[in-house]
Amino acid sequence: MSTYSLLCPGRIIAGPGSIDSITDVVADFAATQVLIISDRGVARAGLINRPKALLEAAGVTVTVLDDTPPEPEVGQVEAILVAARKHACGLVIGIGGGSAMDVAKIIAVLLNNDVSLRDLLNKAPIARRGLPTLMVPTTAGTGSEATPNSILLVPEDELKVGIVSPKFMPDCVILDPQMSIGLPPAITASTGMDALTHAIECYTSKKGNPFSELFALKAITLISQSIRRAFTHGSDLEARHDMLLGAMYGGMCIATSSTTAVHALAYPLGGKYRIAHGISNAILLPYVMRFNSVGNEGKFRDIAIAMGLDVSSQNDAQAATAMIDSLFALNRDLEIPSNLKRWNITGADLETLVEGAAKVTRLLDNNPRPMSKTDIRAIYSQLI
Repeated sequence: MSTYSLLCPGRIIAGPGSIDSITDVVADFAATQVLIISDRGVARAGLINRPKALLEAAGVTVTVLDDTPPEPEVGQVEAILVAARKHACGLVIGIGGGSAMDVAKIIAVLLNNDVSLRDLLNKAPIARRGLPTLMVPTTAGTGSEATPNSILLVPEDELKVGIVSPKFMPDCVILDPQMSIGLPPAITASTGMDALTHAIECYTSKKGNPFSELFALKAITLISQSIRRAFTHGSDLEARHDMLLGAMYGGMCIATSSTTAVHALAYPLGGKYRIAHGISNAILLPYVMRFNSVGNEGKFRDIAIAMGLDVSSQNDAQAATAMIDSLFALNRDLEIPSNLKRWNITGADLETLVEGAAKVTRLLDNNPRPMSKTDIRAIYSQLI
């Protein structure tokens, strides 16, 4: 076994109403001016109003930039940085889904370092931590609030690219399920399946370790027992709470382990065809897990048990099959497509997809079973 480590946020505050602690968090950093990075959907839903009002009542100057797009491109983040530089700021707050939090982490680093975003994409070193950061997720999906990663779309490469640095790890996180009550069912489904994918992949990854195994199995249990309730009963506070916890645990898995082939094959679907990341992962997950289960049946049995499946009378191979079947059933229940036909992807697109996925060696190298271009092609072929 090789050495392993765990990066986590400096402080995590959780539970219904925990957003009210935002003034204490900002005071702890002695910040009198803060920048909130968010998106239009979160702003329209009014989710910025309470934290902004609380901070302003405490005498804090608040600037809101709410134009983060769902799948941010490099140029769009550069434009947000230009706007951010016009305002004095002592702390950056990300309120929203993964895109808003990823952008908040990038902006905080760029505001405190003499380096460009293009430099970061080219793996330039980051000399200093960014400005202090606070993340407030409004979806239960990416786990960005607990990862050292930021994901951007690079249009010229038709690919999503991850920038990874321990200096991206947030200083504080607030997990308030009341901030996700208004999440539409479709987004609840896609983001929730993203979180489940993180946990399953990190548990089976070649980089898996005791830390990731602990968080992954708990995340799988929390998400499996709550995602259907959160999807059908959006105001179920307990389900929303468990989904937020599960998503954060999935992010903590990423911080100590790694996602694998599902994410590698999802990146060209997002980069070229703009399919939402959670949907790409959800569609691919059972097919990639069917491939990965060969030779790894014992771990798949663990996942089946964590999902609440009764596999006590089954051997490891049968338990693995039951677990994969349950993923297909979960996608059906969450009304997630079973293939890529909705996006008019055909056999003519196959080689482009294969070549794009094969470039994501950062993740493919961690897949528990080696995956060749032939294997990648076979998986995509089942979806078109």
